[in-house]
Amino acid sequence: MSELHPTLVDVLTNTFKVPAVELRPEATMDDLEMDSLAVAELGVIVKETLGVDADADAAYKGATLGRISDFLAASTASTAPTAAGSR
Repeated sequence: MSELHPTLVDVLTNTFKVPAVELRPEATMDDLEMDSLAVAELGVIVKETLGVDADADAAYKGATLGRISDFLAASTASTAPTAAGSR
């Protein structure tokens, strides 16, 4: 699980009012009763806050929270500026 997991948990608890006790790494969006509209909204929030653009249904709908966190970490790492690129 990535360092972005707390950010994901924060969004799910504060924006979508998912009880924190339900936010286990193995929980899926279906387990959390997140419908397709909520998943799409999560995708928009992730894009706005982390700059990660992904098809929400493909990236989030069937995945566990742990896998989503790992996906977000990998996506943000691949778009982060490198020392060589910042010269």
